[in-house]
Amino acid sequence: MNKIDFWVMLLSDMLSIAVGIYIGRKLLSRLFAQREKDAEVRSAEIIKNAELTAENIKKDRILEAREKYLKLKAEFEEDTNRKKNILITNENKLKQREQQLQQQADQSKRKEAELDQQKAKLDQQQEAIGKRREEAERMRQQQVEALEKIANLTADQARDQLIDALKAEADSRASSYVKSIVEEAKLTATKEAKKVVIETIQRTATEHAIENCVSVFNIESDDIKGKVIGREGRNIRALEAATGVEIIVDDTPEAIIISGFDPVRREIARLSLHRLVQDGRIHPARIEEIVAKTRKNIEDEIVEIGERTVIDLGIHGLHPELIKMIGRMRFRSSYGQNLLQHSREVAKLCATMAAELGLNAKLAKRAGLLHDIGKVWPEEAELPHAVLGMELAKKYKEHPEVCNAIGAHHDEIEMTTLISPIVQVCDAVSGSRPGARREMMESYIRRLKELEELAMNFQGVTKCYAIQAGRELRVMVDAENVSDEKANTLSFDISQKIEKEMQYPGQIKITVIREMRSVAYAK
Repeated sequence: MNKIDFWVMLLSDMLSIAVGIYIGRKLLSRLFAQREKDAEVRSAEIIKNAELTAENIKKDRILEAREKYLKLKAEFEEDTNRKKNILITNENKLKQREQQLQQQADQSKRKEAELDQQKAKLDQQQEAIGKRREEAERMRQQQVEALEKIANLTADQARDQLIDALKAEADSRASSYVKSIVEEAKLTATKEAKKVVIETIQRTATEHAIENCVSVFNIESDDIKGKVIGREGRNIRALEAATGVEIIVDDTPEAIIISGFDPVRREIARLSLHRLVQDGRIHPARIEEIVAKTRKNIEDEIVEIGERTVIDLGIHGLHPELIKMIGRMRFRSSYGQNLLQHSREVAKLCATMAAELGLNAKLAKRAGLLHDIGKVWPEEAELPHAVLGMELAKKYKEHPEVCNAIGAHHDEIEMTTLISPIVQVCDAVSGSRPGARREMMESYIRRLKELEELAMNFQGVTKCYAIQAGRELRVMVDAENVSDEKANTLSFDISQKIEKEMQYPGQIKITVIREMRSVAYAK
């Protein structure tokens, strides 16, 4: 390539670059012009749309303001009218009140005038009465002086003698009357047996139950207590959380205390502890596993006990939930008496008594078995157990007579059938028979002391002894101050006071002993 060709090519390249630059600038200027034009069009549209939107918003705000103004105006007018009506009403009431007050004032003036006239008349009558009273007192005094001269006694002495004579006669007549009534009741007892049973059943004293809330788990050695507690107490916390009871590990030798209100939970905790101690592996995971298995076994056992109980008593058609609650009675006690055994006994007594009275023995047996069902309701309730048991029986479609007998056996509701007093008296018989229940020693001794102190407060009593475990009260009286007739009255008065002031199971026999001793010495 020669030099000329080189410069030609260079010149042609430069010319091409210049042409390209020129064409590019033209294209860019057109593009920028087009974009500018488009931007102006879009901005015009945006401004136009904004103006339309602003106009619409302005119209809406104007409409809203107008509506609000109209609404406020209507509310103001309504409030103004209401206050105006209230004012008018109050003005009318005030006018009526003024008229009434004016009328009352006029009446008061008339009454004052009448009272003044009556007062004047009363003053005159009082003066006349005073004169007559003085005259009567003077005549009475003369008569008293004359009687005292005739009888050689003062008025106070005569009055005291008359009162003593009347008291002695009244005591004698009352004692004879009581004795005749008792003898008549004994003679007519056989004929009136059914009536007496039904009437006296309603006056039967009911029991107050003391629940046992503690179980004792015996262990072979105190080393097991450490395993039960676990490291930093984790085992005992896991056991309490799983069973819902309180585990008390103290200085009591070879024993762990299980405390809880629910007897089923205490039994689950006791059996779980027994299995854990036998197994030897005591840790939180194992505790939860054992407690779950034990709870399942106890629930199955509860159902089995309930079914076996209703089969043994020949009771059919009970709801499964009621059968389950009957099984729970096996784990509850009152005064040491097992609740299931007590309910079975009451059911049999009710059936026997209902058959003797010609009533429905099956319904009576059913009511006797279910009468304490409210005591084993697992949830916390504020109702008495009798009323709660009645509600449960109604819930599970029991017979109305059975429901009334359950609710009325502690007099919480009115008795409407003859089965109700039968259940009440059979419950008292089962609880008050010798050996059925136990009381705490302190409360038992306190009751005996109160019984003796109550009898000692009567006049003429020298000694008093509560015997037969508080079933009999023997009262020794002074023979010189207490006659045979008064002894009969005294035994009755003591029995009435015991009924009013004391609570006791069954009945108490009061025996008044009056012994007259005459001693002489031969020299």
